[in-house]
Amino acid sequence: MSGNMMPNIVLITSDQQHWRTLGCNNPEIHTPNLDRLAARGTLFERAYCPNPTCTPSRASIITGQYPSQHGAYSLGTKLDESQPTIGAALSAKGYHTALIGKAHFQPLRSTPEHPSVEAHPTLRDANFWQEFTGPFYGFDQIEMARNHTDEPHVGQHYAQWLEAQECDWPRHFQNQWEEFSYGDPPNPAQYLTWNLPESCHYNTWIAERSRAVIDASHERDQPFFLWSSFPDPHPPYLVPSPWDKMYDPDTVTVPQITPGEHEQNPPHFRKTQEPEPDFTSWEEPDGAHLHGCSSHLQDRESLAREIAVYYGMISFMDKYIGKILDRLDELGIADNTLIIFTSDHGHFFGQHGLNAKGPFHYEDLIRVPFIASWPGKIPAGETCGDLVSLIDLAPTFRQAADLPADPTMPGSSLLDRWDEPQTTRAVIVENRHQPTKLNLRTFVTPRYKITTYCDHAYGELFDLQNDPGELHNLWNDPDNASLKTDLLREWLHVEMRREPTRMPRVSGA
Repeated sequence: MSGNMMPNIVLITSDQQHWRTLGCNNPEIHTPNLDRLAARGTLFERAYCPNPTCTPSRASIITGQYPSQHGAYSLGTKLDESQPTIGAALSAKGYHTALIGKAHFQPLRSTPEHPSVEAHPTLRDANFWQEFTGPFYGFDQIEMARNHTDEPHVGQHYAQWLEAQECDWPRHFQNQWEEFSYGDPPNPAQYLTWNLPESCHYNTWIAERSRAVIDASHERDQPFFLWSSFPDPHPPYLVPSPWDKMYDPDTVTVPQITPGEHEQNPPHFRKTQEPEPDFTSWEEPDGAHLHGCSSHLQDRESLAREIAVYYGMISFMDKYIGKILDRLDELGIADNTLIIFTSDHGHFFGQHGLNAKGPFHYEDLIRVPFIASWPGKIPAGETCGDLVSLIDLAPTFRQAADLPADPTMPGSSLLDRWDEPQTTRAVIVENRHQPTKLNLRTFVTPRYKITTYCDHAYGELFDLQNDPGELHNLWNDPDNASLKTDLLREWLHVEMRREPTRMPRVSGA
């Protein structure tokens, strides 16, 4: 198959974006470019991440496997570089494969046994990044950025680009990375409004470099697989002017906890509503930070200000996503391009009294925005309620490139959904930090959702049809005991079916 017949594939991702923060499903927010993508494609309303943290979910995107299969099961772990990836498969097929933006397949700390090029001090080694542009996890070309807003983790190719822009970038970012830890209070000098010029923002850089990949591949008449990976709207809540004032805190909806809703939930839910909770029994031996295991109490006024900026970060990102979409249109190749927009996981901004993320598998955290567009292949202007997962991306890309299905991938191609609607499908969400202290999994069916915790008797069971707000945990409800048993049995069967079959059975002995 010649280059101009093979479809291009563009994956655009945000980081930690709530599923209901698109203009096409939330009138409070303005995302004209993502809305036009939805208008010429299909908006999937029930898309789920395989793990509500960055590394595991991103590793699942490129491997097509659950974290328990590919091995990068938590933040602080590393995806083994021997793992087969969709980028490597497409590269072997003749595609130019490129990743522009955030990768996060490796931790910020490197060890002799498990070295990480995404760790300090390599992350800020200008000489290293001037030379290293791939290959990396199947991507022929990489141009990476690791930081979220003004975090001290700025470096890699983004820092090289900032130097080329003659931007005095060090004064716009925190510098003491050795003393920085997640959960630190925001930088008071740059709270909500970032003094970095828009021309130097990583959104600008990602769009510019993504367009360059598209241009170069088009000039070579070579199909391309491009992952444009935006770090926003992941906190800290920080965006340059005028985006910081685009939304009025007095008019945004501020989600709030429902009194008593955590009374039937596992104990760590209730602790988040304490001023100084003791999470000692959930701590990891090495003292690594556990996302969400802290107080989530916040006054409504400050939360409203942060939501307004969170929305501004999304609208700002949307502007530069539009520049990537525009380039496909300008070159006349959009009709031969499969485009998918999604996020690695969701986000709390007050729902259930929670903020950011943590071991709380509410829909707000485990669902993601998801749009798929491919003229003539995917229906335009439709909304789909089927359950889909980010593990479905790799099988979809394989089918689009006319590659055979990989039996080690438990997901299914989105391109089959219009021929065989997946009305009974279920998805799994994993979240393992330690084997027993914090290791939870969730099983989602079209109507119900059940969550279990390794070595603990408590759990969660929600009827999403009658209780879409997930306010009434039915786990201990005697009237739903048989429902819980049936769901656990169904879940076990799904777990058994998803075991990989790498080798066919060719003999009886």
